[in-house]
Amino acid sequence: MTSGAAEAAGLRRRTRAGWLLSTPALVLLAAGAAGPLLVVLVFSFLSQGEYGGVSLPFSGEAWFRIFLQRDIFDGTVSAADAHLAIFWRSVWISLATTLITFAMGLPTAWFIATRPPGQRSLWLFLITIPFWTNLLIRTFAIMEVIRNEGLLNTALLSLGVIDQPIQILFTDWATLIGTTYVYLPLMVLPLYAAIDRFDMRLLEAGYDLYASRWSVLRRVILPLVRPGIVAGCILVFIPSLGAYVTPRILGGGKNMMIGNFIELQFGQARNWPLGAALSMALMVVVMAALLVYVRVSAREGRDD
Repeated sequence: MTSGAAEAAGLRRRTRAGWLLSTPALVLLAAGAAGPLLVVLVFSFLSQGEYGGVSLPFSGEAWFRIFLQRDIFDGTVSAADAHLAIFWRSVWISLATTLITFAMGLPTAWFIATRPPGQRSLWLFLITIPFWTNLLIRTFAIMEVIRNEGLLNTALLSLGVIDQPIQILFTDWATLIGTTYVYLPLMVLPLYAAIDRFDMRLLEAGYDLYASRWSVLRRVILPLVRPGIVAGCILVFIPSLGAYVTPRILGGGKNMMIGNFIELQFGQARNWPLGAALSMALMVVVMAALLVYVRVSAREGRDD
């Protein structure tokens, strides 16, 4: 046997040994991660139980009812307006949260990254302070700010800007304010990591070539910090899309998002197949967002 063949055989043996050693961990991972997802997937194709839960036979009714509904009298099919309204509210609030956190996070991250090295740790420390507090407590803190007798309305009334309190609480705008506050640090940190690696000499080169500040931002800064932008958008969009606590408290029972709607199906509505189908549909959306991030990251890696 030649030396090359012997090395190849040894590599195969080491590979097989590595897979054998990792088999227990892979089995636990599959049972702990893929197992529950498989149960939810099976539930989505079962029928609704008489008193909740699921029952046979298998059916695609739950997937059908995500976007469509059947009249109980004549069986005509129409769009499920209530479901579509909840989906639309979830999507636009998540997109608006992502855009607002980006608009606020980019200058914040730029400010931190351009401070002297000794001061950056302090500013990052201040950014991470909200993570020290439970999400529920932070949501109640926002509620105390925007409610009719809260800090915002009290200040505006004292200054004479308004004559009566502005109704913000229990609206979509209250949910948007809450999700923006909660997920802003998740946008700032990836942007800071990308800007911190930015070569500031490129700014001087752009100005030396008589580029305007807008041109430098659009053609120099944003393309180079794109990985941080994409990562921040993914980290904000995904959890805000499936948010439960913030819309439950700030939006009230009427202005629910898809996370609240899923909980309603497993709780009061006792329609487990529909709740499982909604959960799987939400996971598909999340996976699509992650695939976009992976493709953009791979393209950036090839460009580098």
